[in-house]
Amino acid sequence: MTADARFVLDANVFIQAQRAYYAFDICPGYWKAMLAHHDSARLCSIDQIRGELLAGRDALADWVAGSAPATFFADTDDPVITVWFGQLMAWVQSRPQFSAAAKAEFAAKADGWLVAYARALGCTVVTLEVANPKVQRKVPIPNVCDAFGVEYTNTFDMLRALATQFEWQRE
Repeated sequence: MTADARFVLDANVFIQAQRAYYAFDICPGYWKAMLAHHDSARLCSIDQIRGELLAGRDALADWVAGSAPATFFADTDDPVITVWFGQLMAWVQSRPQFSAAAKAEFAAKADGWLVAYARALGCTVVTLEVANPKVQRKVPIPNVCDAFGVEYTNTFDMLRALATQFEWQRE
């Protein structure tokens, strides 16, 4: 990962942060940092992820709708991204290790578009999923990233790469 890496975020990065370690009431600085790094063109997510997050109808959906600018969730309606998405889907479908249900789920969710966006624009995918070459019930994002030469990382390594720190202060 280069010092000027650009990151594209999976839905689980938002969901797990909000539900656990960076809940809005515990660490508002995380969410402010996300917006600041977006403003400096270092991170974003994609339109399909936005749709998944809004479907949650919770505090995270409220943040997506009310605090995140529309530009935070990049449009994937681009011919280059679409070509990569087609290649990713062909690869997934050609893998006998994945169950038919896993292939169908991957095709229906934002995961393929996320990797296609990263591949087309040279971004690093940020996900909490881990590579698993033997998995059958799911198509892990890192497996697809490995097959297509796309870098991936987790939330904490992304924050380190962005030199993000959260400090306690008494109010």
